[in-house]
Amino acid sequence: MIPREFAYERPESVADAAGLLRSHGDGARVLAGGHSLLPMMKLRLAAPETLVDIGGISSLRGITDAGSYFEIGALTRHADLAGSDLLGLACPVLASAAAGIGDPQVRNRGTIGGSLAQADPHGDLPAVLVALDGEVTAEGPDGTRTIPARDLFRGFLTTSLAADEILTAVRVPKAPHSTYVKFNRRAQDWAIAGVAAVVDGDSARIALTGVGAAPVRAEAAERAFWGGNAAEAAARAADGLDPPSDAAGSADYRRHLARVLTLRALEEAIGG
Repeated sequence: MIPREFAYERPESVADAAGLLRSHGDGARVLAGGHSLLPMMKLRLAAPETLVDIGGISSLRGITDAGSYFEIGALTRHADLAGSDLLGLACPVLASAAAGIGDPQVRNRGTIGGSLAQADPHGDLPAVLVALDGEVTAEGPDGTRTIPARDLFRGFLTTSLAADEILTAVRVPKAPHSTYVKFNRRAQDWAIAGVAAVVDGDSARIALTGVGAAPVRAEAAERAFWGGNAAEAAARAADGLDPPSDAAGSADYRRHLARVLTLRALEEAIGG
């Protein structure tokens, strides 16, 4: 299908972009890589009156080693995350998740900030950010603020970003013992279910995707893992879950996947 008619703006700075979002109101949407928003526009599931294309703001790209954590510009592409030697060694959960997103074209256009701001319930990177206990920086006409991952994702395609705010950077701690695994029918499909696991000594942080309207922390599994008990943690991974049933799989199937994938992720993270 063909999208509805829209206006197009290409600002040269974050401040300009935020000003455009405020002036155009609820009818404006931010365009980064476009691999989430543009397909929705073609299907007319989204019909913004104005696109604010931030793709030319070079300051929003790059991966910086800041000691105990990485700071990643919002326009950093999935291919850059997947190919980063820094992330591959010190934060493999992020590199492995990025490497499995879509196909090469998607990975070379899609951005980390766009994926997080889109908040797709089957997306890979939101669950990774939650498992890492990361945070994002958002900038708008009223200033800059930091949003922890636990407060960013509110529900189906919904975040706590204001309509005139732009996600500008992502901060994640170094987590050498971490990984992301997912199950999908074809390599380029969205995850039917996925698990991000971060192991730190005797404890673990586990987040699931595809089992709710937003990423879910598997808190019962995290408690059961204490001391390194991956099997017990996996057995508790579906506790409290109320996943959807659809053409890709039933709720019970997704609960089963949560347990199986949690075991795989934890064993891989422990061995990493």
